[in-house]
Amino acid sequence: MQDKLSLEERQTLLRLAREAMTQRVKGGKLPPLDISSLPQRLREPGAAFVTLTIHGKLRGCVGALEAYQPLANDVRKHAVAAALEDPRFSPVEERELEMIQIEISRLTNPIPLDYTDADDLLSKLRPHIDGVILRNRSRRATFLPQVWKTIPDQAEFLNQLCLKMGLNETIWRTSHLEALTYQVEEFHE
Repeated sequence: MQDKLSLEERQTLLRLAREAMTQRVKGGKLPPLDISSLPQRLREPGAAFVTLTIHGKLRGCVGALEAYQPLANDVRKHAVAAALEDPRFSPVEERELEMIQIEISRLTNPIPLDYTDADDLLSKLRPHIDGVILRNRSRRATFLPQVWKTIPDQAEFLNQLCLKMGLNETIWRTSHLEALTYQVEEFHE
């Protein structure tokens, strides 16, 4: 990602994510965001994933693959969703708030990855650089580039992505799925 955020912009997004998550976990309503008071790039459409961890273990991760609202709003919305709506986890409890670390991944626009067969798809993947989206009709799933740290093998990466999509893990070998890639600018507290 070439157009990186400044340290101040990153800190603002982390603060907004923390405030939104804390407010909602404590049962409060989110106050409206004065978008005009923010730096220009945080007012522009942006897509982000917000990942919550406790002692390095995943506690929630929710985001958008395509920009549809100002980046600041996107981060606030997904911080709350990661805390309260990730179906893999129970909602974050107030006692957990001080243990949670927030990571934000700002996404580039996804780009279709043209490939001919399974071997060609494997050859075009760029571990530790690209996030990958696989689509099969109405189903889709993604792994952020950070997932390469835990699943470094390209074939296993695709296997797990298919399982996440709710399909047979090897369907990518026998069916032509739509594949897209993107990069992220990742930062955390």
